[in-house]
Amino acid sequence: MATPTSDVIQLAIDLLARPSVTPEDAGCQNLMKERLAQLGFVNETMVFEDTTNLWSRRDGNLSVNDNNEPVFCFAGHTDVVPAGNLELWHTPPFEPTIIDGILYGRGAADMKGSLAAMIVATERFVNDYPKYHGAITFLITSDEEGPFINGTTRVIDTLEARNEKITYCIVGEPSSTHQVGDVIKNGRRGSISAEIDIKGKQGHVAYPEHVINPIHLAMPVFAELSQYQWDHGNDYFPATSFQLSNINAGTGATNVVPGHLTALLNLRYSTELTDQIIVEHIESILNKHQLDYDIKWTFNGKPFITELGNEPGDFLTAVTHAVTTVTGTPPQLSTSGGTSDGRFIAPTGAKVIELGPCNATIHQVNESVACADLDKLCDIYYHCLTQVLLPDSACC
Repeated sequence: MATPTSDVIQLAIDLLARPSVTPEDAGCQNLMKERLAQLGFVNETMVFEDTTNLWSRRDGNLSVNDNNEPVFCFAGHTDVVPAGNLELWHTPPFEPTIIDGILYGRGAADMKGSLAAMIVATERFVNDYPKYHGAITFLITSDEEGPFINGTTRVIDTLEARNEKITYCIVGEPSSTHQVGDVIKNGRRGSISAEIDIKGKQGHVAYPEHVINPIHLAMPVFAELSQYQWDHGNDYFPATSFQLSNINAGTGATNVVPGHLTALLNLRYSTELTDQIIVEHIESILNKHQLDYDIKWTFNGKPFITELGNEPGDFLTAVTHAVTTVTGTPPQLSTSGGTSDGRFIAPTGAKVIELGPCNATIHQVNESVACADLDKLCDIYYHCLTQVLLPDSACC
């Protein structure tokens, strides 16, 4: 492995060497806590069931009115997805390796590289500006890639219970496409899933008068749902997408009509809809076709958007300015892709964006990130801090 060229890369390597497969943290947060404590951050570990979470805060002590001072949050996760087939990795997934300026390892892009950039950017900022407006905080979990029930959402519940608010939040998810900073996720679609059990009556195919075929009953329902135009999207979101992800029925025999059909479906929806509208419409179609069914809904997250404003101190303007300053190119705003823990933070009133490295190799074997990209990402995060927390910044 080549010698690391920066503090960011060295910290990324230290984090990547820890096999923190969901929900394990494997000591990653302790490493981050040590660095933050040296800067004067107050660290609070929150353990919920099998998940370790970190809430860390440092006030800038340059406040005019504490009630109006911004709370800037870096949010992310230390857990990673499983490595998969080890034989397909060019280098061991938890032995971070640099080859030709590329850092390889599980979590390099998603998202330990971002965590390293956040920590080092904060170190530089606090050393340069020990006093600043508001506060810098970190919200880090070890369960983002898994069930996500004991991670960020539980921390947010705790903060809300004691009326501790986040004003602005950068989630370090890998948002970039071709070069770091070329895309900012300034919102995400909502996600709602359902498991439907359509009931029929099992029997011999040769005696249709004695059976009720749930497959036949389901086909017109799914056809209607798949062709339904939910909305046309809006300036920030594409049209809502309905997808059937699994259909299962049958006993394995060709001469038996099954007694049940189970189906899994998901909708990624815009701010034109609510989960209540979706539930009511789908259940109305099922009822219209007079099906005997059970349905279990899973509400994965509501849509959120951080709009580009014109007022002084606008968060998205500040982040866009920071990216443009470092890269020379204004970022594209996007709400595409899946969900992130931003969906738990945005409902509190926080303005949330996602900004991280390129996502081409995330969850793949040989996951990697360019070392130069992590250094650049650190510079972007540093400029975000100056834009938001310094009273005389160029943008704010």
